[in-house]
Amino acid sequence: MSSSRNPAADEAEAAAEEAGRTFRKPSYPVSPRLAGYLARFRRELELPVTYGRLERFRQSLPLNDADGRDTLWESVLYEPSEMAALKVDLKYIYALLKVHGDLSVVDHLYIDRIDFCSFGNSLPFRIRIVNGINENPDYFYIKQADASRIYGLELEHLLSPNRLNYVTHGATLVEEHIAGVPGDVFTRRWLENREIKPIRIAKELVKFNERCFIRLLGDMRSYNFVFVLTPDFEGWQVRIRAMDFDQQSYSGRRTFYLPQFFRDNLALVQFTTNLLDLKTAYQYQREERTLLLQRADASQQRLDILLDAMAGDVIAPEANVLRLRKGLAEHFEADTYLKLESMAALVRENMRQIGLEDTHKRRIEAAG
Repeated sequence: MSSSRNPAADEAEAAAEEAGRTFRKPSYPVSPRLAGYLARFRRELELPVTYGRLERFRQSLPLNDADGRDTLWESVLYEPSEMAALKVDLKYIYALLKVHGDLSVVDHLYIDRIDFCSFGNSLPFRIRIVNGINENPDYFYIKQADASRIYGLELEHLLSPNRLNYVTHGATLVEEHIAGVPGDVFTRRWLENREIKPIRIAKELVKFNERCFIRLLGDMRSYNFVFVLTPDFEGWQVRIRAMDFDQQSYSGRRTFYLPQFFRDNLALVQFTTNLLDLKTAYQYQREERTLLLQRADASQQRLDILLDAMAGDVIAPEANVLRLRKGLAEHFEADTYLKLESMAALVRENMRQIGLEDTHKRRIEAAG
């Protein structure tokens, strides 16, 4: 295993994380083995628009929100002839994402706007597409394909309760929009809403924290996940969904994979600890671990193929792998981690550890 980083750089990155900042993670290329996985499971498609094509815009204008605040996005403009062609091709990509390319189903939609954001790792373009009949908008994103981000998307698809639509084309990644209330907005506007049972929020925070930790998805600050609210006959149901996968299995710091340790999430953490005792929190943690194992069993062959590809890729500095395996060994009190040499192996061992715990728990219950 090789690394392009030196110890001083790793120490600087760790210090920045502790201070609430994240270094821009390098983008890792899609390897032949990962490309083979994507092709096998129909994620790799021929697309008429690449990331490079979208980069050739001629002008950009700052995009503000309804209150006049800077959104960090810019609306981009192209030559008129190119804009007309782009709109046709982008609508086809949306059809590929949603209805397997059937244009007859989306002929009443139109491309309203193309936005660009220079903030973040993936430098995304956001496409706003609108229903011409009822003016209802939707979005999708075109980004630079980054191997670790793709692993994050696929692990989310296989191990979380959510399914993700995304496709790749060489060095281009296309993702659907993940709808929901951003975590920071939810904290300000919804956390004390009496229409939502507080215990449901707290329960989901525990479960989300556990999902991120076991599958090693990092940097889940409040602006990197959303709350999805679903009306139910006894109030609102709550689910938290990750919407940023750039930090999949990259950091060497164990707590980087636990949303509870980020300052941005402090209000949510305090809200949860005020509601839950340790016994109840442990119950919810165990429930999510059991569900993770069930999801892994349901997609075992595909998950194995994915993790085999991931094990052969360098998606983090070697120093980060060594540091993380030590932290996980201490957390689980399992020296087996200390022999592992890839982030994929650490994910596998996390799943094995919660499987051992689940088996041990069932044996105790059966004996009792």
